[in-house]
Amino acid sequence: MEQKTTTTTTSQQPRPRNLVARLKGVRRSRWIRFGVFSIVFLLLTLWIGSAWTLVAYPLFFDIYLTQYIPWGGWRNIKNKFLRTICEWIDAIVYALVLVYFIFIFAFQNFQIPTPSLEKSMLVGDFLLVSKVHYGPRLPQTPLHFPLAQHTLPIVNSKSYCDAWQLPYKRLKGLGDIKRNDIVVFNFPTGDTVATKMPNPDYYTLMHYYGREAVHRDKARFGEIVYRPVDRREAYVKRCVGMPGEDFEIRNNVIYINGQAIDSPTKMQLNYFVKTTGNKLNDKTFESWGVSVDDRMYVNNAPQAPYLFASLGITPNASGGYNPVYHFPLTEEMLAKVKASGLVEQIVVEPGEMGGEVFPLDGHHHWTRADFGPLWIPAKGETLQLTPDNYTLYERAIRTYEGNKVEMRNGVIYINDNPATSYTFKMDYYMMLGDNRDNSADSRYWGFVPEDHVIGKPVLVLISLDKDKGWFDGKFRWNRFMRSASSLVE
Repeated sequence: MEQKTTTTTTSQQPRPRNLVARLKGVRRSRWIRFGVFSIVFLLLTLWIGSAWTLVAYPLFFDIYLTQYIPWGGWRNIKNKFLRTICEWIDAIVYALVLVYFIFIFAFQNFQIPTPSLEKSMLVGDFLLVSKVHYGPRLPQTPLHFPLAQHTLPIVNSKSYCDAWQLPYKRLKGLGDIKRNDIVVFNFPTGDTVATKMPNPDYYTLMHYYGREAVHRDKARFGEIVYRPVDRREAYVKRCVGMPGEDFEIRNNVIYINGQAIDSPTKMQLNYFVKTTGNKLNDKTFESWGVSVDDRMYVNNAPQAPYLFASLGITPNASGGYNPVYHFPLTEEMLAKVKASGLVEQIVVEPGEMGGEVFPLDGHHHWTRADFGPLWIPAKGETLQLTPDNYTLYERAIRTYEGNKVEMRNGVIYINDNPATSYTFKMDYYMMLGDNRDNSADSRYWGFVPEDHVIGKPVLVLISLDKDKGWFDGKFRWNRFMRSASSLVE
């Protein structure tokens, strides 16, 4: 008891004001920790390439060594309850700061919420995404809560302050995006969002309903909010088109500079499948690998006979139709279906059934199955602008690259000056989902700018099957801690 009293008294003695005296009293362990921190901090400064980072160094010098600011003063609080609260606050703040820097410079976790990449990345996959592969972006919205993308849970308010915005800067990474990479990026047309109807995006809603209706009908569409680049929703797709390439899709096959490229092994298309006469059961669907949400029985749909006639699905001898289902299949799954002896006719879903696609101008009558051709912008390359290609590139020039652009009487103006060409400041990419007919991707909203790129998935941490119970196969153990590259082809 006497020893405890002596220790407490010593800890409360004021430290000397003299700098040399303070440094002499610092324990060796703190010098070692400060030395390690200094090396990491200086390497980070060199990586960032800005001497302004060093402005914070005296603060860390004081935290580790001199402690003129009483950072740990809460430890001297006599009230045990208050001291415990302060201890928790100290631990939480430390953890949040650590998470903040890890999320910015190294890794971040994401969950696959939609089936746009199945069967490569599955709904319920929790991904570890590397920021260092393509180089981490410095925060463009630095004032934000580190564990929330754009909305704080429970209180349902903004998790960031966009009053202070920084210009785009990406640090040097391990490499560049390559074709067929799976890439995580911020949703390009997610700059403006109808909070009650985020999908389809705001610009598609305006195309179908008109601007006035979308802004006026708050009961249906909600508030219209703006989100900066790094606070937009995160999407994950496969990169299929690179900067400077001519991109085209013909009958669901991608052509780059006029040459067809191989489709991903696990790419899916939607099919209408007519059986030999009996309905299909859950066991059959499961053996084919068709998830519960993807199984659609079509015969009861309104106007089903007209749909079947348009697809060329033939009636049976009595004039009616055998059971017809609609679901996505890979080439491997399609072969299983054909070999099952349970189906009579299979028809691929026409591209027109996917609705209107980019650029929503009523002039380019493309579909998701027959799209393009169009040139993908590349940094430093110049495009000749015409009234015909204006709608393809106006958003990139205006929204992504920060110019005022408009067309008046057939003349294109950039920043109020007539323009016949434009030189791009960034690289752009075409990103598509492997589940081609169930994916909102570049065919619907165009190019992905380089400043929207977040990183590359490197690991599936855990994987939960939405169609299974907790004690009935919920955990997909064969995907736990698996390299993402081993799961996508």
